[in-house]
Amino acid sequence: MLTLTVFLTQAAPEGRLFGLDNQTVIQIAIQLFNAIVLAVALSVILYKPAKEFLRKRSDGIQSKINEAETAAAKANELIAEYERKLKAIDQEREKILEEARVKAYEESKQMLAEARQEASEIKKRAMESMAEEKKRLKEEARLYIIEVAAAMAKKYLAEAIDDAVQERIFEETIAQLEEAQWRN
Repeated sequence: MLTLTVFLTQAAPEGRLFGLDNQTVIQIAIQLFNAIVLAVALSVILYKPAKEFLRKRSDGIQSKINEAETAAAKANELIAEYERKLKAIDQEREKILEEARVKAYEESKQMLAEARQEASEIKKRAMESMAEEKKRLKEEARLYIIEVAAAMAKKYLAEAIDDAVQERIFEETIAQLEEAQWRN
């Protein structure tokens, strides 16, 4: 700053602090007028294109913001829809699993009942078979006893039976019957 004052004092005519004369004031006024005219002309010429450029840029930015908001809203809707679908799929999966569990339980219950029924029928058939076998054996034993009794009667009639012979035949027949019982 000191050098500037020194320079101005050297260029100033004597008796003045700096050299401000009419010529300098006129030049400053002309330059100021030129600057104002230039500013007005540039504003008139460049204001509309600059304003249009800024408006277009602002509109472009706003449209991109709107597009981004729309895309975000669509994305949120899709996310919500997919979440609903996933929830529905999970519910359906749970429902299917529960139905499968119930069906498996019912089938196992039915199979168990059928197995019990079949076991009962097998047991019943075995009991009937044993009863029939027992009946058949009784019938065979009865026929055998009749046959032995007939043979005994035949022997009794064939011999003139005296008491000793009759006792011996009776003992033999009893022994044969006992033997036949132990074989069956």
